[in-house]
Amino acid sequence: MANSRRGQSSLNFDGERTPKLIGMFLLFLSFYFLIAFTSYIFTWEKDHDIVMHFTWENFLGDVEVDNWLGRLGAYLADSIVYWGFGLASFGFVYLLYNYGLALMRRVPLSHLYLTLQRTVIWMVIVSVVSSFFLQTLEFPVGGVFGQAVSEWIQKFLGIPGTVALLIFSLVATFVWNNNPDLSDFTWRQLWYETQRAWRDLLSGEYGKRYRASRSALVKKVDRSSESTFSHTEDSADSTATSVPPTPEVSTVPKGGQMSFDLTRKSALFAEDEGKTKKGDAIEDTELEINLPPEQPAPVLPDEAPAYKPPVEAIQEDTPNLSEPYDPTLELSHYEYPHLQLLHEYDNTHLEIDRDELEQNKNQILHTLMNFKIDIEKIKATIGPTVTLYEIVPARGIRISKIKNLEDDIALNLSALGIRIIAPIPGKGTIGIEVPNKKRQTVGMREVLMDDRFKRAKMELPIALGKNIQNEVFVADLTKMPHLLIAGSTGQGKSVGINVILNSLLYKKHPSQVKLILIDPKKVELFPYARLENHFLTFLPDQVEPIVTDTQKVVHTLNSLIIEMESRYNLLKSAEVRNIAEYNDKFVARRLNPLKGHRFLPYIVLVIDEFADLIMTAGKEVELPIGRLAQLSRAVGIHLIIATQRPSVNIITGVIKANFPARIAYKVVSKVDSRTILDAGGAEQLTGKGDMLLSVGGDVIRLQSAFVDTPEVERVIEFIANQTGFPEPFFLPEFHGDDEGGSAKHVSLADIDDMLDDAARLVVETQHGSTSMIQRRLKLGYNRAGRIMDQLEGLGIVGPAEGSKPREVLYYDVTELERYLTELRARKP
Repeated sequence: MANSRRGQSSLNFDGERTPKLIGMFLLFLSFYFLIAFTSYIFTWEKDHDIVMHFTWENFLGDVEVDNWLGRLGAYLADSIVYWGFGLASFGFVYLLYNYGLALMRRVPLSHLYLTLQRTVIWMVIVSVVSSFFLQTLEFPVGGVFGQAVSEWIQKFLGIPGTVALLIFSLVATFVWNNNPDLSDFTWRQLWYETQRAWRDLLSGEYGKRYRASRSALVKKVDRSSESTFSHTEDSADSTATSVPPTPEVSTVPKGGQMSFDLTRKSALFAEDEGKTKKGDAIEDTELEINLPPEQPAPVLPDEAPAYKPPVEAIQEDTPNLSEPYDPTLELSHYEYPHLQLLHEYDNTHLEIDRDELEQNKNQILHTLMNFKIDIEKIKATIGPTVTLYEIVPARGIRISKIKNLEDDIALNLSALGIRIIAPIPGKGTIGIEVPNKKRQTVGMREVLMDDRFKRAKMELPIALGKNIQNEVFVADLTKMPHLLIAGSTGQGKSVGINVILNSLLYKKHPSQVKLILIDPKKVELFPYARLENHFLTFLPDQVEPIVTDTQKVVHTLNSLIIEMESRYNLLKSAEVRNIAEYNDKFVARRLNPLKGHRFLPYIVLVIDEFADLIMTAGKEVELPIGRLAQLSRAVGIHLIIATQRPSVNIITGVIKANFPARIAYKVVSKVDSRTILDAGGAEQLTGKGDMLLSVGGDVIRLQSAFVDTPEVERVIEFIANQTGFPEPFFLPEFHGDDEGGSAKHVSLADIDDMLDDAARLVVETQHGSTSMIQRRLKLGYNRAGRIMDQLEGLGIVGPAEGSKPREVLYYDVTELERYLTELRARKP
């Protein structure tokens, strides 16, 4: 057995470290050739004469050369640069660097085939072109190879034909190399990968991964090589000391599950057996751990698949009525954020501590034995934050008896946050969740890279984190349809909101979803203000795109109700039941835009601190929230509300009734947990993103993904630097009761100087819109709004009709001019 371990260790050495050493050697060669080639440009005249008279005595003797790397550098540079490709020989440096970096990063060399192909072609073309156009220089710009090929082509095609061929070759290579399907190389990505490779090597991260993989491999060898020996030894011990046989093991392939059958019958738990025998029998139980499936080898950023727009075929600028309508056409060049904007954390890999599992299993079994509880089977599922031990009690054992041992098990395990699920829904088992001593960080980049998110066919997919099976959990916000988030301060609510928002930013086009962000604390969501022309929507008279003022919150909610009613009118006229059917009908060009129909994006309302709004506004906020929650699902408006005060006066019955999907982070008491989830358990969470998700009565434990503020800012900056819509997506105008009727009484002395121009513009276009006046006359919104109120008071336009333009009461400019002349005559 020892020999097999040593053999496996050597195998692991060859499989892990050798590519790293070769990669480091290739990187060294690339830097060596870079210095040698650069030096040769300045010292080639003297060094070439010495190399031309090459002898081993001169090479090994005291011949002096000017190359910065001595005789070896001079001989290598002359052999490759002069007799090879000239300045194009620097392509060898690029190839050595890429292959060395790939070996250090454990990237399959087959992924670099395209890089090799492109580099070789460029080296040949640059060598020949340089030799032809720069043949008057003394320095061998294209090398002997380029000169020989250039002279042969000249003799074959003549000088004009050679010029035409070389120009064609350059243009063809540029076109081929700029094809996005063939090349996506950038120097920024190359620099990023270089930093990452050296950082992993110097920080010892490679050593950690090497030891972890070596330990896992040794365990596999131990299981395969000692299986026969273990059974023989166990049977012998069983015969000699009457210790029950080793339990039968059954493994579960996903999530690092393990299960072991405690078929000890009455011998293990019989009352007449001594405690020492029972303890020995439990400790002799061997565990077999099925490691999670190995993750695929990482790929370089230029090889990584990028997100594609939901609509693959982008139409031309001139719409074709025979083709489906493309909502992304206005921003057809919009580029989705790439994963390199997010940080890749070190401890994202699931590490299985066999000793910790054995110890926890023994403590659980000892505790159950002390209270005379027999079990038939126990199975462990290892998650990123907790390990779930599923036990099957013997017949006749009451579930409540195990449920009442929650504190006793926590005491024996010396751990906080022990949670007992009795029974697990859909299974005939009882679950005991024990926190891991070393928890796994679930990075946002890791979650978004998962196929469950990439290939999600959901309308609004949100990647929340990982479940107890260590699998990425993706939910559809349209199916929830609203989400309530609650928990104590500092437990991860704001990070969870950022995770949800970034999921939408990575998956949806700006024309498909709009965000209304309400942040009473004024410091959590302010980075998203830069997306006002891409993803945000707000009131027209609002200065900042993020809503922070309580009065503005009330106006925004009421304006959203107007938008909801307007959308229901559109659905009614289109004879459809929900927004998905309406948009499908509009995309198929079965609805006439001249009749008011338009493509409806989803609207997601996010409130970061709901308790503060309830305390300051009360019913003014609660009533519109309740109405939106009841009616807005069908028209594509969805609510996400977060609060750190999960009390009954904040989370009222109206809100709970209309928010079937709820997320509970760690809370102080069981009362708060029942307020959020209608069940206990949130008080036993471990914090730092550990949460319970309640959907349709089922409670799922998740570890929230983690995204830091610098990552969020990089994603926002990437989107904000792109071209957005000409103007934001404004909500309908809303005037409170204190503002009603004020625009109907206009003082002639207060008439704006630009009113005549605005009136002519409105009558000529027959379009009464404040935003149009603001845009066409280059006015601020407040002034444009006052002019529109004055036009309404003078009877030129009608009252506001929600999101629709105002009705224009004058149809002829001549008639309008007559009215304005009379108005100026009355003006003092």
